Amino acid sequence: MTNRLIFFQGSDILHDMNRTFIDRHIRLFLTLFSKCNKPLDLLLNQYFRKTKSLGSKDRKIMGDTIYGIIRWKSLIEHFRPSDPLLFYQTLDWEKIVNDNSIPKAAKLGLPPFLYEQFCSHFGPNLTEILGQILNKSAPTTVRVNLLKTTRDALMHKWKEKFLVTSCGQAGLQFQKREPLFALPEFKEGLFELQDEGSQFIADQIEAEPGQSVLDYCSGSGGKTLAFAHRLQGKGQIYLYDIRKSALYEARIRLKRAGIQNSQIIFDPKKLRPVDWILLDVPCSGSGTIRRNPDQKWKIDAKMVESLVSTQRTIINQALKYLKPGGSLVYATCSLLFQENQNQVEYILKNFPLTLKKEPILLLPKEGGMDGFFCATFKM
Repeated sequence: MTNRLIFFQGSDILHDMNRTFIDRHIRLFLTLFSKCNKPLDLLLNQYFRKTKSLGSKDRKIMGDTIYGIIRWKSLIEHFRPSDPLLFYQTLDWEKIVNDNSIPKAAKLGLPPFLYEQFCSHFGPNLTEILGQILNKSAPTTVRVNLLKTTRDALMHKWKEKFLVTSCGQAGLQFQKREPLFALPEFKEGLFELQDEGSQFIADQIEAEPGQSVLDYCSGSGGKTLAFAHRLQGKGQIYLYDIRKSALYEARIRLKRAGIQNSQIIFDPKKLRPVDWILLDVPCSGSGTIRRNPDQKWKIDAKMVESLVSTQRTIINQALKYLKPGGSLVYATCSLLFQENQNQVEYILKNFPLTLKKEPILLLPKEGGMDGFFCATFKM
């Protein structure tokens, strides 16, 4: 009996020591993060690679805590605690909910600008729901590469390994985080990590075999990878972006996926008129802030105004490459009307285009997709 008692005491001491060890790293990281402009996920990955003493469980605890603190920055700043980490770890959420002295934006973990915008667009009730959803973790979702396999085949292959459910046209959602990039199925190009909402946007490119498609702000080609199977290896897909590093990454991903009817375009002078254009423009990312909580604290009126101007410049540039009778899909991962509905009105007013169907706004879902917007036009 005595030995058992000593064992549990020892476990408690070891647990407290480990917790202190992790807390020290959390504080070190938060200090580092406050002094640089790197995205949270990038900096955290770099920190983990350099800190070999942190085990996988330590990294998970540390990551979850840091993301929580960044998500609830407005609430923490409202109270101005001397120790933000201890404050977050001991938060009485029921007391917070019932404390009417706390600004509603802070209660929802939103900056005042976003809270006001959401209330204006969606009303206070839906804004409260959105605030709650956007401060929870997003699910892990992959898109099956239909050029190489089927969703049923991949689900069957994984049935003994992972808990997954189907979503969208070719999506699979994991019930918990898994080391996906280490899987042989990833290296074989059988799937890519991609949110269900992002997959939905790619599905709006209804290109047929033999047609041409321009992914104008392609980044590393995520949406091209999702719609490429529609062409059945016929026709051409062109990927263009001003970020050359993203295009080099796209080249690697396209090769892994087995997409051969694609061309990476570094010089816009080499672009030619096409049947379809996907215009997934740079935006505030307000629909995806579950994954990038640090991003929401940068969103303000000045930033949105600048983005709207940039988006219109890109629209003007891209439409030069649309064939008569061709189709344009304009898309963002934003929930803001300035970047979405207002831009649809701008396109209709300034270009000989008509809407093929009503624009679609996808709101973030708890345990489901991120927020996206798209509108499909016909010339």
